[in-house]
Amino acid sequence: MIAEIWGMNFFLDLARGIFALAFTLGIIGFVAWASRRYLPQLLARISAERGQRRMSVVETLVLDPARRLVLVRIDNEERLLILGEGRELIEPRGPESDQ
Repeated sequence: MIAEIWGMNFFLDLARGIFALAFTLGIIGFVAWASRRYLPQLLARISAERGQRRMSVVETLVLDPARRLVLVRIDNEERLLILGEGRELIEPRGPESDQ
């Protein structure tokens, strides 16, 4: 019985398992390398095809560990947002003045 457990089949199964593990880790490593190498270029090409974006973050300022002040440009108009503590505050719009 011990001869069956430690026989040739055991070592073949062990070698097969180690080979399968090495092959799987190799595939994962190859996919990680390929995504780091080629994915940023692909994403840049896809985003360039979408055209001009209407919204962009102009600047951010950390007020404290829980809150952040964000200046956002939407359709050539800048808005001020306060983010944090599970809620968002948007700067209220006042009357438009031509100054």
